[in-house]
Amino acid sequence: MTDRLPHEKGFHISWDQIHRDSRALAWRLDGVGPEGDAGDKGGGWKAVVAITRGGMAPAMIVARELDIRTVDTISIKSYEHQDQAEVRVLKKPDDALMGDGTGILIVDDLVDSGKTLEVVRALYPKAHFADAGGPAPRPADSPRDISGKMMRLST
Repeated sequence: MTDRLPHEKGFHISWDQIHRDSRALAWRLDGVGPEGDAGDKGGGWKAVVAITRGGMAPAMIVARELDIRTVDTISIKSYEHQDQAEVRVLKKPDDALMGDGTGILIVDDLVDSGKTLEVVRALYPKAHFADAGGPAPRPADSPRDISGKMMRLST
């Protein structure tokens, strides 16, 4: 048996599709944040935090589309190769920025098992969570979650 590199395995999504889905997500997020903006109209975001590694490209696109200048990452390891493992936080954003998550938009590429989301939600209970799309289920009690093309907007 020949070992394959990570990019040679699994389901592949084109950069065009990632860009299109991330822009569509940004349009859904525009104006729904809790923070005031320069005109004090509300609906802005204090910062975007990408869940690495998959959320980095969608978060960058969302931040650009929404003109959000503060971008950070949270790194959580929940897999050993392709097997689900114990969830560990490897890197967190600055505590002064994050607080309880108010005004923070946390972006990932998709939600599969939901374990990463549970950890991030426990750290930042008032943050808003969004993913660029993917056919994974959503918890019913997730009022601050906004999902991409294949998922519903939770209320």
